[in-house]
Amino acid sequence: MEFLISVMKHFKTLSSYLDYLELPLPEHPMLSIFTPKVNGYLPCPRKSSPPITNECYSISLKKFVKGNLNYGRTKYDFTNGALIFISPRQVLQWDDNVVFEQKGFSINFHEDFLKGTELVQQIKKYGFFSYSANEALHLSPKEERQIESIAENIEIEYQNNQDEFSKDIILSHLSTLLKYANRFYERQFLNRKELSNDLLVQFNQQLEDYFESGQLHEKGIPSLEKMANKMSVSQRYLSDTLKSETGKTTTEHLQLYLIDVAKNILLKPNKSISEVAYELGFEYPQYFSRLFKKKEGISPTEYRKLYKMN
Repeated sequence: MEFLISVMKHFKTLSSYLDYLELPLPEHPMLSIFTPKVNGYLPCPRKSSPPITNECYSISLKKFVKGNLNYGRTKYDFTNGALIFISPRQVLQWDDNVVFEQKGFSINFHEDFLKGTELVQQIKKYGFFSYSANEALHLSPKEERQIESIAENIEIEYQNNQDEFSKDIILSHLSTLLKYANRFYERQFLNRKELSNDLLVQFNQQLEDYFESGQLHEKGIPSLEKMANKMSVSQRYLSDTLKSETGKTTTEHLQLYLIDVAKNILLKPNKSISEVAYELGFEYPQYFSRLFKKKEGISPTEYRKLYKMN
């Protein structure tokens, strides 16, 4: 019997990636920018694609004027424009149900374009490159104009005759664009307390269901990535949203939940500290004891002595 093995396509260069998308080849081997040319619309990529990966960053402002594109299950405030960030090796896939007729812009650059610059480290600190499409940055009209203005400056330099200053100027504009995006994402977090609260409620409910179903004994401490996927958000976005709203990340919320459950179990005299740790999914009891003391200020043994029921 023969088995067909499907190999995901990976594009090492910007040119090969754009050629696959059936888009115009770049003026620069590691940088391209698309803005509306004919009839005010961006050039449209191929209608559909199986999963693919590449080695490029992409920053796109999508202003859909025809057709629909849903962003997970989330309803957003701003519908004027959505700023989407894609990082190297992120899996991309779309089908012919998505209509790409749009205004806006698309900036694509190979990761090697940043090598030897300050931006190569700076860009890794921006969490929004780890967000999935359903957490796109939705801009107000004023924010949209600011971002478009920066993109226009990048295009002007991109179309100019290249000289020794060109790359530094483009990188400076890119850095400014990313800083504004970071500011606007903070606004989005703050303006969506209802969404943040909803995510926290869902997160806590998932934890409760996981513990009550007995999965803790079978599978250990739950995977934050899988929990986020069930909520139709990325792990990084969930953590950033909860951090903005509550001051604590998903890891911290999970740890606090575990400590709260541990307190009840510790008051059962027939359980040793090690047994409590294993019951909570900790592979090493020492880690449980360190975490407990870090969060509560006393060790599990001290807690048991302090609150022991007579």
